[in-house]
Amino acid sequence: MVTDSSRSEAERSLESSSVQSTPDATLPGVFRSYFDALLAAYGPQHWWPGRTRFEIIVGAILTQNTSWANVERAIRNLRAARLLSPAAIRSAPSAKLALLLRPSGYFRQKTKTLKSFVKFLHDAHGGSLTRLFASPRQVLRDQLLSLRGIGPETADSILLYAGKHPVFVVDAYSRRILERHGLSLPRAHYEELRALFQASLPSDHQLFNEFHALIVHVGKNYCRPSNPRCSECSLSRFLPQSTLPST
Repeated sequence: MVTDSSRSEAERSLESSSVQSTPDATLPGVFRSYFDALLAAYGPQHWWPGRTRFEIIVGAILTQNTSWANVERAIRNLRAARLLSPAAIRSAPSAKLALLLRPSGYFRQKTKTLKSFVKFLHDAHGGSLTRLFASPRQVLRDQLLSLRGIGPETADSILLYAGKHPVFVVDAYSRRILERHGLSLPRAHYEELRALFQASLPSDHQLFNEFHALIVHVGKNYCRPSNPRCSECSLSRFLPQSTLPST
């Protein structure tokens, strides 16, 4: 039986809230403690990998439903074909582009998404990424979300990593860690979780960048869907007793 004293304070506050993931006054300190522990254990992650802002955008689109290794293969194909610029993607035949993107999976859909993005960039911003990212953050986010194949995680990855806008990227790793640590209830909406991070931390794109990258590292190597390596994780001391794996 799980007693009230064995649960985290954040978990108890969430249970009493009418909204699944509304932050309470304790969470800014909790989130900062998590970030400090991760940074001390694993150091800067130098993420997102990409030589240019446009390459980062391409990577954000291609990484949907696949591993980063597969994305890298597709990006190498584009680089070898000299198609890593908005103008080159816009003028490339879709069939040729799809063939180059094949390693990333769902290559036909991703071809359409890349074509949609570069058309939007050309039509709305004259092909300029500088003009694109000078747009008001919420306006630009809404525009990105209106494009074929771009959902909240992809839009926020583009805004944060390519545009240096202070928006937090929520992914499966973030969700898993929050739920296991009693900081979010299951099935919370993406926007609720994004608001949770952004309300709990200073609005700093460098902080959001590093924190998300560290979460990805932990999610890949420790907080796995099955057989998590909790005892080896730098966040293990924050786990509620009720969620610790039995030994």
